Amino acid sequence: MTVSATSGSRRAGPGEAAGPPGPARILAALETVRDPELDEPVTSLGFVSSCTVSPDGDAQVRLRLPTYFCVPNFAFLMVADAYDAVSATPGVRRAEIVLEDHFASDVINGGVAARAGFAQSFDGEAVGELHELRADFLRKAVMAGTDQVCRPLLAAGTDPASLPGMTLGEVPPSAALQRLRERRAELGLPAGDGAWLLIDPKTGEPVRPDALRMHLGRARLTRTSIEANGSMCRGMLGHRYNDTAGLGQQPQVEEDQ
Repeated sequence: MTVSATSGSRRAGPGEAAGPPGPARILAALETVRDPELDEPVTSLGFVSSCTVSPDGDAQVRLRLPTYFCVPNFAFLMVADAYDAVSATPGVRRAEIVLEDHFASDVINGGVAARAGFAQSFDGEAVGELHELRADFLRKAVMAGTDQVCRPLLAAGTDPASLPGMTLGEVPPSAALQRLRERRAELGLPAGDGAWLLIDPKTGEPVRPDALRMHLGRARLTRTSIEANGSMCRGMLGHRYNDTAGLGQQPQVEEDQ
Protein backbone atom coordinates (compact mmCIF):
# COMPACT_ATOMS: atom_id res chain seq x y z
CA MET A 1 0.00 0.00 0.00
CA THR A 2 1.27 3.45 -0.91
CA VAL A 3 -0.35 6.45 0.70
CA SER A 4 0.33 9.96 -0.52
CA ALA A 5 -0.35 13.29 1.09
CA THR A 6 -0.88 16.72 -0.39
CA SER A 7 1.30 19.55 0.79
CA GLY A 8 0.81 23.22 0.16
CA SER A 9 2.78 24.34 -2.87
CA ARG A 10 5.39 26.95 -2.06
CA ARG A 11 5.56 29.94 -4.39
CA ALA A 12 8.80 30.46 -6.23
CA GLY A 13 10.95 33.16 -4.65
CA PRO A 14 13.10 35.79 -6.37
CA GLY A 15 15.45 34.14 -8.83
CA GLU A 16 13.67 30.77 -8.59
CA ALA A 17 12.08 29.22 -11.64
CA ALA A 18 8.28 29.02 -11.68
CA GLY A 19 6.51 25.76 -12.52
CA PRO A 20 7.28 22.24 -11.41
CA PRO A 21 10.89 21.41 -10.52
CA GLY A 22 12.90 18.87 -12.44
CA PRO A 23 14.22 15.72 -10.74
CA ALA A 24 17.61 17.39 -10.32
CA ARG A 25 16.11 19.98 -7.99
CA ILE A 26 14.36 17.28 -5.99
CA LEU A 27 17.65 15.42 -5.66
CA ALA A 28 19.31 18.64 -4.52
CA ALA A 29 16.68 18.94 -1.80
CA LEU A 30 17.27 15.31 -0.80
CA GLU A 31 20.96 16.04 -0.27
CA THR A 32 19.89 17.74 2.96
CA VAL A 33 18.32 14.51 4.22
CA ARG A 34 20.78 12.40 6.20
CA ASP A 35 20.88 8.89 7.55
CA PRO A 36 20.80 9.77 11.27
CA GLU A 37 23.25 7.05 12.27
CA LEU A 38 25.76 7.56 9.45
CA ASP A 39 25.45 11.37 9.17
CA GLU A 40 25.56 11.18 5.38
CA PRO A 41 23.00 12.27 2.77
CA VAL A 42 20.60 9.59 1.56
CA THR A 43 21.64 10.54 -1.96
CA SER A 44 25.36 9.83 -1.58
CA LEU A 45 24.59 6.62 0.32
CA GLY A 46 22.58 5.32 -2.66
CA PHE A 47 19.24 5.21 -0.82
CA VAL A 48 17.29 7.04 -3.56
CA SER A 49 16.14 4.51 -6.14
CA SER A 50 13.94 6.83 -8.23
CA CYS A 51 12.65 10.38 -8.44
CA THR A 52 9.88 11.62 -10.72
CA VAL A 53 7.94 14.88 -11.08
CA SER A 54 4.72 15.25 -13.07
CA PRO A 55 3.92 18.34 -15.20
CA ASP A 56 1.53 19.38 -12.42
CA GLY A 57 4.28 19.28 -9.79
CA ASP A 58 3.49 15.93 -8.18
CA ALA A 59 6.80 14.55 -6.94
CA GLN A 60 7.43 10.94 -6.02
CA VAL A 61 10.64 9.69 -4.44
CA ARG A 62 11.31 6.03 -3.79
CA LEU A 63 13.82 5.10 -1.09
CA ARG A 64 15.59 1.81 -0.43
CA LEU A 65 17.70 0.64 2.51
CA PRO A 66 20.52 -1.89 2.94
CA THR A 67 18.33 -4.57 4.56
CA TYR A 68 14.69 -5.56 4.94
CA PHE A 69 15.01 -5.19 8.71
CA CYS A 70 16.73 -1.79 9.02
CA VAL A 71 15.69 -0.20 12.31
CA PRO A 72 12.24 1.37 11.77
CA ASN A 73 12.89 4.52 13.79
CA PHE A 74 15.92 5.36 11.61
CA ALA A 75 13.86 4.63 8.49
CA PHE A 76 10.97 6.76 9.72
CA LEU A 77 13.25 9.75 10.29
CA MET A 78 14.67 9.53 6.77
CA VAL A 79 11.25 9.17 5.11
CA ALA A 80 9.81 12.03 7.17
CA ASP A 81 12.80 14.29 6.48
CA ALA A 82 12.59 13.46 2.78
CA TYR A 83 8.91 14.38 2.76
CA ASP A 84 9.68 17.73 4.38
CA ALA A 85 12.55 18.48 1.99
CA VAL A 86 10.59 17.60 -1.14
CA SER A 87 7.43 19.37 0.03
CA ALA A 88 9.42 22.57 0.61
CA THR A 89 10.82 22.59 -2.93
CA PRO A 90 9.28 25.44 -4.95
CA GLY A 91 6.83 24.18 -7.54
CA VAL A 92 6.01 20.91 -5.78
CA ARG A 93 2.24 20.52 -5.44
CA ARG A 94 2.23 17.11 -3.82
CA ALA A 95 5.00 15.00 -2.30
CA GLU A 96 4.96 11.25 -1.99
CA ILE A 97 7.85 9.37 -0.38
CA VAL A 98 7.76 5.61 -0.77
CA LEU A 99 10.03 3.37 1.28
CA GLU A 100 10.47 0.09 -0.60
CA ASP A 101 11.38 -3.43 0.46
CA HIS A 102 11.16 -2.87 4.22
CA PHE A 103 9.18 -4.88 6.74
CA ALA A 104 7.51 -1.70 8.08
CA SER A 105 7.07 0.09 4.73
CA ASP A 106 3.28 0.31 4.95
CA VAL A 107 3.28 1.75 8.45
CA ILE A 108 6.09 4.23 7.75
CA ASN A 109 4.77 5.37 4.37
CA GLY A 110 1.24 5.79 5.72
CA GLY A 111 2.35 7.51 8.91
CA VAL A 112 4.58 10.03 7.15
CA ALA A 113 1.94 10.78 4.51
CA ALA A 114 -0.65 11.38 7.24
CA ARG A 115 1.86 13.47 9.27
CA ALA A 116 1.04 11.18 12.18
CA GLY A 117 4.42 11.09 13.88
CA PHE A 118 6.36 8.02 14.91
CA ALA A 119 4.48 7.26 18.13
CA GLN A 120 1.06 7.41 16.50
CA SER A 121 2.23 5.48 13.43
CA PHE A 122 3.56 2.67 15.63
CA ASP A 123 0.75 2.90 18.19
CA GLY A 124 1.24 0.35 20.94
CA GLU A 125 4.87 -0.28 19.97
CA ALA A 126 6.62 3.11 20.20
CA VAL A 127 7.09 4.85 23.54
CA GLY A 128 7.47 8.36 22.15
CA GLU A 129 8.73 10.57 19.35
CA LEU A 130 12.27 10.55 17.99
CA HIS A 131 13.59 13.96 18.99
CA GLU A 132 16.05 12.64 21.58
CA LEU A 133 17.24 9.89 19.24
CA ARG A 134 17.97 12.51 16.60
CA ALA A 135 19.85 14.62 19.17
CA ASP A 136 21.92 11.61 20.28
CA PHE A 137 23.06 10.98 16.72
CA LEU A 138 23.84 14.66 16.22
CA ARG A 139 26.04 14.55 19.32
CA LYS A 140 27.90 11.61 17.81
CA ALA A 141 28.27 13.57 14.57
CA VAL A 142 29.78 16.44 16.57
CA MET A 143 32.28 14.07 18.17
CA ALA A 144 33.20 12.54 14.81
CA GLY A 145 33.49 16.00 13.29
CA THR A 146 35.77 17.07 16.11
CA ASP A 147 38.17 14.29 15.16
CA GLN A 148 37.96 15.22 11.47
CA VAL A 149 38.94 18.80 12.33
CA CYS A 150 41.59 18.05 14.97
CA ARG A 151 43.55 15.32 13.16
CA PRO A 152 44.82 17.64 10.38
CA LEU A 153 45.79 20.20 13.01
CA LEU A 154 47.81 17.65 14.93
CA ALA A 155 49.34 16.26 11.73
CA ALA A 156 50.49 19.79 10.86
CA GLY A 157 52.33 20.06 14.17
CA THR A 158 49.80 21.76 16.44
CA ASP A 159 50.60 21.09 20.10
CA PRO A 160 47.77 18.92 21.48
CA ALA A 161 47.89 20.89 24.73
CA SER A 162 46.84 24.02 22.82
CA LEU A 163 43.58 22.55 21.51
CA PRO A 164 41.42 23.26 24.60
CA GLY A 165 42.26 26.95 24.28
CA MET A 166 41.59 27.15 20.54
CA THR A 167 38.42 28.63 19.04
CA LEU A 168 36.64 27.66 15.85
CA GLY A 169 37.73 30.95 14.31
CA GLU A 170 41.38 29.99 14.78
CA VAL A 171 40.99 26.77 12.79
CA PRO A 172 41.81 27.00 9.05
CA PRO A 173 38.61 26.87 6.94
CA SER A 174 37.69 23.44 5.58
CA ALA A 175 34.67 21.37 4.65
CA ALA A 176 35.11 19.41 7.88
CA LEU A 177 35.05 22.58 9.95
CA GLN A 178 31.93 23.86 8.20
CA ARG A 179 30.22 20.53 8.77
CA LEU A 180 31.16 20.62 12.46
CA ARG A 181 29.75 24.13 12.79
CA GLU A 182 26.49 23.01 11.16
CA ARG A 183 26.06 19.97 13.41
CA ARG A 184 26.75 22.04 16.51
CA ALA A 185 24.26 24.68 15.39
CA GLU A 186 21.59 22.01 14.88
CA LEU A 187 22.01 21.08 18.54
CA GLY A 188 21.93 24.68 19.67
CA LEU A 189 25.62 24.52 20.63
CA PRO A 190 28.05 27.43 20.10
CA ALA A 191 29.24 27.42 16.48
CA GLY A 192 30.58 30.92 15.86
CA ASP A 193 34.19 32.00 15.49
CA GLY A 194 34.52 32.67 19.21
CA ALA A 195 33.25 29.23 20.26
CA TRP A 196 35.70 26.76 21.76
CA LEU A 197 36.88 24.04 19.40
CA LEU A 198 36.55 21.31 22.02
CA ILE A 199 33.25 21.11 23.88
CA ASP A 200 31.06 18.49 25.50
CA PRO A 201 28.41 17.81 22.83
CA LYS A 202 25.70 17.38 25.46
CA THR A 203 26.35 20.38 27.72
CA GLY A 204 28.31 22.70 25.45
CA GLU A 205 30.89 23.17 28.19
CA PRO A 206 34.55 23.48 27.11
CA VAL A 207 36.78 20.45 27.54
CA ARG A 208 39.24 20.80 30.41
CA PRO A 209 42.95 20.17 29.70
CA ASP A 210 42.93 17.15 32.03
CA ALA A 211 40.11 15.59 29.95
CA LEU A 212 41.78 16.28 26.58
CA ARG A 213 43.19 12.83 25.94
CA MET A 214 39.93 11.07 26.74
CA HIS A 215 37.92 13.51 24.64
CA LEU A 216 40.14 13.11 21.57
CA GLY A 217 40.12 9.34 21.97
CA ARG A 218 36.34 9.29 22.15
CA ALA A 219 36.12 11.54 19.10
CA ARG A 220 38.36 9.25 17.08
CA LEU A 221 36.48 6.13 18.18
CA THR A 222 33.17 7.73 17.23
CA ARG A 223 34.43 8.69 13.79
CA THR A 224 35.85 5.27 13.00
CA SER A 225 32.67 3.58 14.21
CA ILE A 226 30.47 5.76 11.98
CA GLU A 227 32.74 5.20 8.98
CA ALA A 228 32.80 1.43 9.56
CA ASN A 229 29.01 1.33 9.75
CA GLY A 230 28.82 3.39 6.56
CA SER A 231 31.12 1.00 4.73
CA MET A 232 29.09 -1.99 5.93
CA CYS A 233 25.80 -0.39 4.87
CA ARG A 234 27.17 0.40 1.41
CA GLY A 235 28.32 -3.18 1.03
CA MET A 236 24.97 -4.63 2.09
CA LEU A 237 23.07 -2.22 -0.17
CA GLY A 238 25.26 -3.13 -3.14
CA HIS A 239 24.77 -6.85 -2.49
CA ARG A 240 21.03 -6.46 -2.05
CA TYR A 241 20.53 -4.49 -5.27
CA ASN A 242 23.27 -6.06 -7.40
CA ASP A 243 25.44 -2.93 -7.25
CA THR A 244 22.79 -0.86 -9.02
CA ALA A 245 23.70 2.72 -8.11
CA GLY A 246 21.13 4.96 -6.51
CA LEU A 247 20.43 8.46 -7.78
CA GLY A 248 23.19 10.78 -6.62
CA GLN A 249 25.22 7.94 -5.10
CA GLN A 250 28.85 8.73 -4.33
CA PRO A 251 31.71 6.39 -3.44
CA GLN A 252 32.82 6.40 0.17
CA VAL A 253 35.82 8.60 0.88
CA GLU A 254 38.37 6.64 2.89
CA GLU A 255 39.82 8.47 5.87
CA ASP A 256 43.27 7.93 7.30
CA GLN A 257 42.86 6.10 10.57
